[in-house]
Amino acid sequence: MAIRNRTTSITTSAPAEVVFAILTDPSQHPRIDGSGTVKASRGDAQRLELGSTFGMDMKMGAAYKIGNTVVEFEQDRLIAWRHKGLHRWRYELTPTADGGTEITETWDLSRYGLAAVGFNAALGKKTQAAIEATLVNLKAAAEADAATT
Repeated sequence: MAIRNRTTSITTSAPAEVVFAILTDPSQHPRIDGSGTVKASRGDAQRLELGSTFGMDMKMGAAYKIGNTVVEFEQDRLIAWRHKGLHRWRYELTPTADGGTEITETWDLSRYGLAAVGFNAALGKKTQAAIEATLVNLKAAAEADAATT
């Protein structure tokens, strides 16, 4: 069976609404990015919701700009966005019994069909490492923000 997604989870002591506030604020994305490619948000730093569009300044070798659209949204539980490609970046939040949150990040390639195999071969290991680093950064950011509220 072909791998179509890359996913990792982490648990933070911060409540879901604090984590979600970071994810729905594009200006915070460089703060949590574990890939080293997200440099700055472009445009108004509005709170994201279903259908929102937002831009990012990126750098992977050369600098470039990318536009994204929020394609999945459930307040304090789920947000996913995509750019012109078919893959999605998804964050699912599950509250824990102790008031924290399990955060699951997924690089969802399922809309590519068999082409997902090629994407995983080319970018899978690097993307998996970036997801893991992003979740560590997101956990730290959420815990720092929760401590100040």
